[in-house]
Amino acid sequence: MRKALTVLVLAVAVTTSGCGTLGSRARTPDEFAVARNAPLIIPPDFNLTPPVAGTSGLSAAEAQQQAIDTLFGGPAPRSPGEMSLLDAAGRGDAQVGIRSQVWDPDTRVVDKGQETLQILSAGNSSSNIASAQPGQ
Repeated sequence: MRKALTVLVLAVAVTTSGCGTLGSRARTPDEFAVARNAPLIIPPDFNLTPPVAGTSGLSAAEAQQQAIDTLFGGPAPRSPGEMSLLDAAGRGDAQVGIRSQVWDPDTRVVDKGQETLQILSAGNSSSNIASAQPGQ
């Protein structure tokens, strides 16, 4: 029974695989023959002039400010609703330089763990790095 089933499956597979080759082949459209390729063109000349000698260009600060203004726009006026939300949040109550104090290693905002505190207080000297490495 097992041999008969195997022979039957193979016969069906061979028969159905031959159906595609025996039938008439339908012609599929050629995608390259549908549209004509556009000819290559030379891009237009924008008549860019070279910089004139003796004129000053932008300083680094002016160039950086110009790039920031181009990317993010200038200072936008705030709507009355946004102003009331900022006032309700207490924007005038923030201490000057609070962001610098938060990142100070001595500020205990969260428990940083003893190893993290040692790394933060180590500084940049190579002797601290060598002494902090285990096994030496």
